Amino acid sequence: MEPTLATAPELGGVLAELSAREPIFHRPEFGTSRADFERMTVEDYWETGASGRRYSREFVLDELERRFSVPHDDVWETRDFNCCKLGEDVYLLTYTLLQYQQRLTRRATIWRRGKNGWQIVYHQGTIVQDA
Repeated sequence: MEPTLATAPELGGVLAELSAREPIFHRPEFGTSRADFERMTVEDYWETGASGRRYSREFVLDELERRFSVPHDDVWETRDFNCCKLGEDVYLLTYTLLQYQQRLTRRATIWRRGKNGWQIVYHQGTIVQDA
């Protein structure tokens, strides 16, 4: 039933660049301020959460600003990265995320490479297991 996922060899560099940025908004080396998160996302960014709810860029930015206003633990592991090209400088990155050794989700992020670097177009998480 599972698909066979294999990143094309010519996308190895893109796969490495994008997997180093995931999970989105959890990599302090790419920024922790609202301005950082604004730079990471296109203006019409939106996401679908594990709950199935859709969230606007503004809502996500507000939540990230709140989250990063206080110190917090952020325990996670990523695996099973796969990348495919969707269009000119647009890529889909999929992977599995385990948070706090309990919450397992499948993630999908659409990335666009522009003159100012990588930006997130869309993101979705789907719960696989919630222990």
